[in-house]
Amino acid sequence: MGEMSRKAKLLEPVDLEKLNIKRDHYFPNAYIIDLPLDSMPDHVWLDIFEREWARSIHLWDRKLFVIGDKLRLLTTKHDIKDKLDWVKKVIEQTNSDIDEYNDKAQARIAQREERIGEELKKQTLSEEKEHVEMIKETIRKSFKVV
Repeated sequence: MGEMSRKAKLLEPVDLEKLNIKRDHYFPNAYIIDLPLDSMPDHVWLDIFEREWARSIHLWDRKLFVIGDKLRLLTTKHDIKDKLDWVKKVIEQTNSDIDEYNDKAQARIAQREERIGEELKKQTLSEEKEHVEMIKETIRKSFKVV
């Protein structure tokens, strides 16, 4: 949970000629629609998306899959408008959660950098004291000292 994540969104405008729409083999009234994303989501986005997707609507209506840089939606011609609105809301919530995740990741990175900086400063001070003692010892051996 240390790295930053990227948002993903539906690619717009949609080129309807390139959009893959086909009838589903298992559900005779359903269609499979591959909606293009603007990028391939990383594992953090996918995890958050899956969580948002799973808690957003009834199990029977949750026929949405991420495949590479596409969202595969299974729906009927009658439900398409509601499903597209739902998909947009899930993506919007996922990206909002990504902002929160990135804020926390950035805070952890800043804390880690601060801690490393403090440790380095302590180490530098320790080394400096050690060098001063070595110089004093050399002077002690070379001269009479008080």
